[in-house]
Amino acid sequence: MSDPKKIHVGEVLPPRAVSPFDGFAALTQIVDAVQDCVKVHAVESTNQARFAAYEATEVARIKAAESVLKSYFEQAFAERRSNFSELFDRLDTALDKGDPRAAQAVLNGIVDVAKSSPLANLGDLGQIRSALDDPDHVWEF
Repeated sequence: MSDPKKIHVGEVLPPRAVSPFDGFAALTQIVDAVQDCVKVHAVESTNQARFAAYEATEVARIKAAESVLKSYFEQAFAERRSNFSELFDRLDTALDKGDPRAAQAVLNGIVDVAKSSPLANLGDLGQIRSALDDPDHVWEF
C-alpha cells in the first residue's frame, strides 16, 4: 500500500532585519578584502618587475658571453685553419720530395693539432660554470 502524502503546514518567516552593526561588519569585510587584494597586487607587480629586470640582465649577460665566445672561436679556428694549411703544404712538399721522415713528422703535427680543443687551455669546465654563475667574477682575455 502506498503512504498518503504528508502535507506540511507552517508559517513562512520573513527575512531577518539587518541591523546597522551587520551592515558595518559587511562593509569592514569588503574594505579588508579590497585592501588585501591591493597589497597582493602591489607585491606581485613588484615581483614581476623584478623578474623582468632579472631576465633582461641575464639575457644581456648571455648575449655578451656569446659574442665573446663567438669571437674567440673565430680567432681560434682561423689560427687552426692557418696551421692546417701550412702543415698540409709541408706534407705535400715532403711527399713530393719523397721524404718519409718529414712526412711522418708533419702528419704527427696534423694529428696533434686536430686532437687539441680550442677550449683545452681554459681548464675545468666546472670551474668555468662556477665563474659564469659568479656575478663578481672578472674575466681576463
